[in-house]
Amino acid sequence: MANIIETATNNGSFTTLVAAIQAAGLEGTLNGNGPFTVFAPTDEAFNKLPAGTVDALLKDIPKLKKILTYHVVSGKVLAADVAKLKTAKTVEGSEVKIDASNGVKINDAKVATADVAADNGVIHVIDTVLIPA
Repeated sequence: MANIIETATNNGSFTTLVAAIQAAGLEGTLNGNGPFTVFAPTDEAFNKLPAGTVDALLKDIPKLKKILTYHVVSGKVLAADVAKLKTAKTVEGSEVKIDASNGVKINDAKVATADVAADNGVIHVIDTVLIPA
């Protein structure tokens, strides 16, 4: 089975996310043993950001790392477990809100596809980029 980075790359819907992970120097971490749970915004999610946001983030590596690590939770948290939670502490250090009352939302992002398996964790595909407060 492929790791999180390989799984995201092979999927084809995460080119912006993978490029950002590489630019931030987080590829080695997410290729590591984990396990990790990644709330992965699609390319379409990145396209919803205001024009120039992605380019600006690629030039501000500390801010980019903060945003990317806000999408990662330590451990392998499958959808059935996510749905039972109200919050989850991210690798960035703050918490995301979880609402499972009508589908599953992470802050304002809807989980489009859950439980994409990787050998070092799991990916939950989301439709919006999460921005820490």
